Amino acid sequence: MTDHPKPPFPDQEQPMPGRTARLDPQPDHGETSYRGSGRLQDLKAVITGADSGIGRAVALAYAREGADVLISYLSEDEDAAETERLVTEAGRKAILMRGDIQEASHCRAIIDRAVQEFGRIDILVNNAAHQASFSDVGDISDEEWELTFRVNIHAMFYLSKAAVPHMRPGSAIINTASVNADSPSPHLLAYATTKGAIQNFSGGLAQMLAEKEIRVNCVAPGPVWTPLIPSTMEAEKVRNFGKQVPMQRPGQPAELATAYVMLADPLSSYTSGATIAVTGGKPII
Repeated sequence: MTDHPKPPFPDQEQPMPGRTARLDPQPDHGETSYRGSGRLQDLKAVITGADSGIGRAVALAYAREGADVLISYLSEDEDAAETERLVTEAGRKAILMRGDIQEASHCRAIIDRAVQEFGRIDILVNNAAHQASFSDVGDISDEEWELTFRVNIHAMFYLSKAAVPHMRPGSAIINTASVNADSPSPHLLAYATTKGAIQNFSGGLAQMLAEKEIRVNCVAPGPVWTPLIPSTMEAEKVRNFGKQVPMQRPGQPAELATAYVMLADPLSSYTSGATIAVTGGKPII
């Protein structure tokens, strides 16, 4: 499929963190296009932020590739239920886990639940993130800065630390970084800073876990059409979202899912410490 929506988009605004049903145009998570081929057959995956956006697309793809999925999400019950439906329709087990990953105790509870339900963890996708836009450093409160770090990078550490003891050789950790790790937007200062930290964390953890044969990689998305966009950006940026990259449009969540499948696939056994850029033609060098 090549007929993807391009800006300008209709004016729209949502409260954070946003709802999929209110997006215009509706995002493509691969509902009608993704076809599995058994690449992840009977593997057990934990995906944070799996209720919508990239996380939903990854959950759908993993299920159609044969994996069972724990769907971790903050509070968007309607969106999470739709992801659950997509996973179960693919014939796989879906576990919903509601709660705030900025709390270390909740991160450990996610892993405990996955082990209780699945017996092990083969794939951990650290995808959930918080972002907010600010035009001046003085507008960023201490609480906002700390929240961004707790959700985006601290939780990644808590979840990985808890999951590793339940992962076998050949397992994979996949972290969602961003083009902002290499080309930071000044309006997303806190978010972009955490994304640089995620890339560094992933590179270090890949080396630390190599002896255990657990792989760690990043996906670095460019602009992707998700509920976060109209709930965290001003109207003009939403209207022209994605126009800044060579393809002159945002990516659809479904277009990211294949990178996460490749990195989770046991056949990618020599890929670790890598960052896969999915940026609509904007290079990360």
